[in-house]
Amino acid sequence: MDILLALVKVLCGGSTTEEEPPVSEYQKADAERPPHQEAITTRPERLAPEYPRQEQELKPTYPPHVDHRPHQDQNQINQHDEHYMSLRAKAKEQGDLMVQCFQQSHETYDRGDGALAKKLSENGKQHERTMESLNAEASAWIFRRDHARQDCKPGEINLHGLYVKEAVSCVDKSIQEARQRGDAEIRLIVGKGLHSDGHVTKIKPAIEDLMKKHDIPTQVDPHNAGVLIAQLS
Repeated sequence: MDILLALVKVLCGGSTTEEEPPVSEYQKADAERPPHQEAITTRPERLAPEYPRQEQELKPTYPPHVDHRPHQDQNQINQHDEHYMSLRAKAKEQGDLMVQCFQQSHETYDRGDGALAKKLSENGKQHERTMESLNAEASAWIFRRDHARQDCKPGEINLHGLYVKEAVSCVDKSIQEARQRGDAEIRLIVGKGLHSDGHVTKIKPAIEDLMKKHDIPTQVDPHNAGVLIAQLS
């Protein structure tokens, strides 16, 4: 029987030896392994190709809402007070007329017309009195308004909106009143000069000179550079 099978294979072009199944690389590796290693029984997992890691999309963050509109301070409030601004404007007009009259008076006197010079000088003095009256009305108006609205705490004197001469007069009177009440101190809101020419405070040094005149110890509020604290006792 074996002879017949061999003849059939020869006639059909086959091999007389039985072919062995192909050996995989893993079986070869298993055959070549040292005796103390375990056989490779499973195909190793194929590593997935590495791709650039996609960063998680970061959502933009925004700061909390902040109102950047400029704070309306006391000077801005005063500038929107029509009555106050009207009085100051009229006072300025009278001041301009005063200067004009005095200048013309000097020029007329130099030309030898003493009578006309005197008349122009009197006109200038009249404009000066009117100017001072209007400024006094404006300062009294703004002072009453601020304190009537309770913008100031007890013992505080707000000098915003006042000219230097007006502020000195106001503080001088306030010191007398505070001493009569027996107050230990008064707080004088002099401002920081932010709205003055060159941002140089004008009221503060004038009030400090007044305090020295009255021999009143004064210090700047450590929490507000625009406030002077006068120690009355």
